[in-house]
Amino acid sequence: MPKPNTPHPSTATTLNTSGGQRSSLLRRDFLSSYPEDDDDDSNSTTAHPHTPSHYVQSWVNSFRRDPGRRITPATVVHGVGNRKRSSTIAGGSSRGGGNSGGGGSSREEKERHIGGHYFDLHAANVNTANTQLSRELKGRHLQMIALGGTVGTGLFVVSGSTLTAGGPASMLLAYAFIGGMLYCTMQALGELAVAFPVAGSFSAYSTRFLDPALGFSMGWNYALQWLVCLPLEIIAGSMTVNYWREDIHRSVFVTVFLVTIMVINLVGVRGYGEAEFCFSILKVIAVIGFILLGCVINIGGFPDEGYIGGRYWKDPGAFNNGFKGFCTIFVTAAFAFTGIELVGLAAAEAVNPRKSLPTAIKQVFWRITLFYLISLALVGLLVPYNHPDLLGAESFADASSSPFVIAIESAGIAILPGIMNAVILVAVVSVGNSAVFGSSRTLAALADQGQAPKIFGYVDRRGRPLISILIVSAFGLLGYLADLDQPSAVLNWLLAVTGLSSIFTWASICLAHIRFRKAWAVQGRSLDELSYLSQAGVTGSWIGLFLNILVLIAQFWTAAWPIPPTLPDPDAVDEFSTAPEGARRVVPTVPTGNGSGVTINNQGDVVHNFFLQCSCVPIIILFWAGYKIWFRTKVVRLEDIDLDTGRRRTGVVYWNSHSAGGSGGARARCLPVFSLLTKQELEWERERELRGMPRWKRVYRYLC
Repeated sequence: MPKPNTPHPSTATTLNTSGGQRSSLLRRDFLSSYPEDDDDDSNSTTAHPHTPSHYVQSWVNSFRRDPGRRITPATVVHGVGNRKRSSTIAGGSSRGGGNSGGGGSSREEKERHIGGHYFDLHAANVNTANTQLSRELKGRHLQMIALGGTVGTGLFVVSGSTLTAGGPASMLLAYAFIGGMLYCTMQALGELAVAFPVAGSFSAYSTRFLDPALGFSMGWNYALQWLVCLPLEIIAGSMTVNYWREDIHRSVFVTVFLVTIMVINLVGVRGYGEAEFCFSILKVIAVIGFILLGCVINIGGFPDEGYIGGRYWKDPGAFNNGFKGFCTIFVTAAFAFTGIELVGLAAAEAVNPRKSLPTAIKQVFWRITLFYLISLALVGLLVPYNHPDLLGAESFADASSSPFVIAIESAGIAILPGIMNAVILVAVVSVGNSAVFGSSRTLAALADQGQAPKIFGYVDRRGRPLISILIVSAFGLLGYLADLDQPSAVLNWLLAVTGLSSIFTWASICLAHIRFRKAWAVQGRSLDELSYLSQAGVTGSWIGLFLNILVLIAQFWTAAWPIPPTLPDPDAVDEFSTAPEGARRVVPTVPTGNGSGVTINNQGDVVHNFFLQCSCVPIIILFWAGYKIWFRTKVVRLEDIDLDTGRRRTGVVYWNSHSAGGSGGARARCLPVFSLLTKQELEWERERELRGMPRWKRVYRYLC
């Protein structure tokens, strides 16, 4: 029996109808989400079911590749004219993860291939569209994946350095600036990801819409960002545990965190989604709890001081270090938002990206922005920017310098600082979990495009990029550097590799969306064919690109001419301490830089600081230039951009059940039947859904 709300038979198109390339695209898009049962696989086990050997054999088989997961051959999945497009990039020998999908045998192509290296653009598009990854993520998973990958040390700990560098007003303005920039960026990503829910997401978009060399550079840049982030978060977690126990070696906790993260990712994408869902709920509860507690503390005051209000905005002040202090915060604020783009990367593993992705894109942005702005506004009211615990941080992972913990400790509440540190610990594990997800999926997509070793693209029967997960987990072994005498120096150099990675990634998303819209118009397509349109439009993408460039300029300026060090009075004492007057410790006299963890004493320290903050740029340029010279790639022309491969058609799926093997207890099986909806029918469907809603709910649905 078909499921309820089955479309009229006249509008239904089954997967077996003759439609050539369109039928193949529909088969790939929808059958890939519903793989055949492996219960009848004679190779799975020869043991009797429910015996120990049966379960062992099934577990071993789950790590093997399932050749049946690629439903549609690579030679079929392409639109009309894409055979010509597959050879628009100069080259010699094909390196794609699959066949080029046609052509490649003409005399002109052979002459073009002689004496060079060949990148098959169409094969790259086919392989990322025809991914073997499992589609098991629901809408709630997508929302919490982006939320969980973002809310971590960037908010809870690193916000202390932004408060010190620029003051509470500069901190709020900078985070609002980055939030507005990311609104435009995420809207662009939402439109692209709904239309093309392919593996690799934004790195694949750079390859398809811009230049394969840029896609290679952006893909490896993003993968390296999360590869380095994993040991950083593990080290941060081991340092956080020192709040309770300093007598246990950090390596013990590094092992615990690394094993936990590996197990979660090896369970599968559904297990990863559920883990992030739980982690994110805990973080959301903690942030909301801090907001409520912060309001109470601000009104009721500290034990000996009474009402606080805006006292610290007057003394020591709302701004610190002027305009340069404001610019210094930009990259630190961007680091706090890192991971918000994970929702686009997860689209390739979503059950129904057309329905769940737009909601996730909009809600994640609003939730994160509101959480950040409200909680940081309270932090600025409760903690002055010259608080000694902010100045005395050992590294970005030092939870003792968290302004959230400082605010609670200053109120004299005994147990809550420990609870807040536990939340920071959960956030660290969550971001480490997202690091494995983000880097493993990006590496697998690069392998599918022929831009990484082919073994990285190995996906087992459960839809896990197994080899990539293991390689990323191996990078987590760098977490044992936490036992060094000076872990902060190691952390700074590891962090330098990824300091500007997110800015380049977000800029590439905006630029890819601009090129996508131009190609869409040049090839005579109508915007009515797209299921979701960016609320900010192409103008928003231009604004997002411009703001990303501004952040890069500000970073270079503040790195080359950093904030001059401030030397506190050696005789000054900690006036914020709750200890007796004679026991108050002396304020640290170590000069501080601009949040990079480098003490600026001389010109050599300035050079050191510059390379720490800008070392990501030469890495990206080296990857881009090397690939471009080797493969001689060019910017893809607008008329040659592939707008068909991997694009999701607008429609619905319902199921027709039939007997699997005749009579006599045959198992009933369901086959998906696809109904292609026109734009007008889709609008009618949305109007029927919104018709009974009150006005406030309609506004909420539009925004969120």
